[in-house]
Amino acid sequence: MSLALSTLLYEWRRYMAAVMALALSGLLVLAMTGVFIGIGKGFTATIERSGADIMIMQPGATSLIGGPSGVPRRFIPLAYRHPEVVEVKPLDGAGGSFQSIKTYDPTMSQAERAKTKAPRREFVQTVIIDTTPGSVTIPRDYSQELVDALRQPYTVAVDETALTKLGVKLGDRALYNGRTVTVVGVTRGYPNMMQSTIVMSRDTLRMVGQSDEGSRVGPLMIKISDPARAKIVAAQLTAMGDGQWKAWTRQELADANAGAMFEDGGILIIIIGGCVFLGTVIGVSITWQTLRGAIMANIKEFASLRALGVGMGSLRRIVMELSFWVGLVGVAAAIGLTTLVQWFALSNAVIIALPPILLVFVGGGLIVIAMLSGLLSMGVLKNSQPADLLR
Repeated sequence: MSLALSTLLYEWRRYMAAVMALALSGLLVLAMTGVFIGIGKGFTATIERSGADIMIMQPGATSLIGGPSGVPRRFIPLAYRHPEVVEVKPLDGAGGSFQSIKTYDPTMSQAERAKTKAPRREFVQTVIIDTTPGSVTIPRDYSQELVDALRQPYTVAVDETALTKLGVKLGDRALYNGRTVTVVGVTRGYPNMMQSTIVMSRDTLRMVGQSDEGSRVGPLMIKISDPARAKIVAAQLTAMGDGQWKAWTRQELADANAGAMFEDGGILIIIIGGCVFLGTVIGVSITWQTLRGAIMANIKEFASLRALGVGMGSLRRIVMELSFWVGLVGVAAAIGLTTLVQWFALSNAVIIALPPILLVFVGGGLIVIAMLSGLLSMGVLKNSQPADLLR
C-alpha cells in the first residue's frame, strides 16, 4: 500500500471535508443535469418504453422534441414491404378539455368556483394506444389489467403526477370534450411536467369524435420479428424509403431526444453552466484548504522524510497521489449521494436521469478538481525543513 493511500485511510478525518466538498459539488451538477435530462425522458417515455423496435419519421426530423416528425398515411403499407416487419402503427395523439364531474356545476359562476377551490377545466394532451394484445403502441411497463381496463369504452388513465391538478382519482368520472369518461388506471413514471396527459384507446378516441382519418399521421412505430436486428432493419428501411423517410432504432431516437434538450436551449445551458462553475469554485476552494491544512498538520512527517533523503519531487508526487485518492473517494460519494436523491425523487414521481457518459464526465471533473487543489497545496511543502525537527 502506498504512503499516500495509507495516510488517507488512517487519517481520514482530516480529509473528510475535502471528500464532502467534492461529493456535494458532484451532486449539484449531477442532480441539476439529471433533472433536465429526466424532463426530456418524461416527454418521450411513452415512445421509449413502447414495444416499437424502429420509428419512421420525416427525413429532416432530428428528434421527437420540437419540429414536425409525422409522415403521410400511405407510408404504412409501404413499410410492410420489408419481410421482417410484423406490425406498423402510427403514433397518434389528440387533446381536449378535461374536468372532474364531482367538481362540475354548470350553474356556478367563475367566482363561485374560485371560492370553492374546485379544480378548473384543464386542457390535456391525449396519448393513444391500441389495446389489441401485444400492440406496438402499448408501453412495455403497462400491466395487462390496465390494458384490459382501457379496452372498455370511454375509459382513460392518468399519471399520478396529474391527479391533483385534474381533481380526480381512480374510479372517478370526468368530462372530456363534453363526453363522460372514467378514470380506470393510474400510471407511474410518466411525469406531466408542463401539461397534464391522459391515455385512452384508439376506439375511445373514435367514440369521443377525435379520430383523424386524414392523409397524415404521426411517426410510425414498427415491430420486427427479431429485435436484435433493429439497427440493420432500420438501415434497410431507410434505403427502401428512397429519401422519403428515415428509420430510427429506439435507442438512436432516445439518444437524439436527450441531445435535443441541449440544442437551442440557452437558459438550460446557462443554468447547467452556472452549476458547473459554482461546483468547481466550491470544490477547489474547500478541497484546497483542506489538503493544505492536512499537509500542515503532517509537516513534521514530511520533514522526517526529507531528513531521510527523500527529495522534494517525491514529496510532491505523494501529495498529488493523495489528491487523486481524495478525488476518487469524492467521486464515489457524489454518485452515492446522487443515487439516494434519485431514489427519493423517483418516489415523488420526478425522474433524474443519469446516463453513463454524464457520470464519467462529472467524475473526471471531480478528480481534476482534486488534483488542481493538490497542486495549489504544494507550497506548504517548503515548510518541511529537517532543521525544524530539532526545535
